[in-house]
Amino acid sequence: MNKLTDSFVLSNGVEVPCVGYGTYLTPNGDIARDSVIEAINVGYRHVDTAFAYGNEAAVGEGIKASGVKREDIFVTTKHWVTMRGYEKATEAIDISLKNLGMDYLDLYLIHWPCVEKVSTDWKEINAGTWRAFEDAYKSGKIRAIGVSNFQKKHYDALCEMCEIKPMVNQIEFHPGYTQMETVEYSKKAGMLVQAFSPLGCGAVLGDETLKAIAAKYNKSVAQVCLRFVLQSGLNVLTKSVTPSRILENTQIFDFELSAEDMATIMAMPELGFTGWLPENAPADALV
Repeated sequence: MNKLTDSFVLSNGVEVPCVGYGTYLTPNGDIARDSVIEAINVGYRHVDTAFAYGNEAAVGEGIKASGVKREDIFVTTKHWVTMRGYEKATEAIDISLKNLGMDYLDLYLIHWPCVEKVSTDWKEINAGTWRAFEDAYKSGKIRAIGVSNFQKKHYDALCEMCEIKPMVNQIEFHPGYTQMETVEYSKKAGMLVQAFSPLGCGAVLGDETLKAIAAKYNKSVAQVCLRFVLQSGLNVLTKSVTPSRILENTQIFDFELSAEDMATIMAMPELGFTGWLPENAPADALV
């Protein structure tokens, strides 16, 4: 990857710009709208949101106000757990489209899998949700479909019942928490792995090992973290509402981490992990 708009190619041929602009915890309204405009103005062509973020409407407004054609922006949103099952998931897709003010999505993800802790019928519930995804994909409402926070057992169970396999798995990945087993199975299954929280919710920014590596390249720790994700072969999702940092997060293509530095970062002890896994996700994700 040599520039911001270089792309990964999904199993169905859809191209995904290698760096996405994430909007988790960005308040709906002017802040979300203006930060999306700023991101697009500095070159992002990939915007990630979710129904649960509560900001789909402002994200859609920002994309429209940017002046860039809709077809030139890759837009992702995610299905929330309160709308599981075929009928509710079908409705959820239309709700997100209406919120965003769009007639199609580039990528739609199951935000969290249903798990046994929630229901003994978790496999069937996930499969019902996924069938709604498949139908929307076939009808052209969605260009690509995938999952988020899925581990191997959730993926395997889904694929036993699905017609179209997930094309993406979006997971937490950063220095101090790489969950390589999940990364490797996802890649082997033909999914693009997207990395959320690449800065470990900010916890990694003060790490002395990362500071020393950043100094070698005359880069910030944040830039090193983002570069680490890209060089690990993952699609990285950045996050900031500060214009200077929105720009800084794009400046990761003029250096390359050495194999030694990549290995050092990969071997770091656990740091910045949210603690969220499918069985112990935030309480409202286990509905």
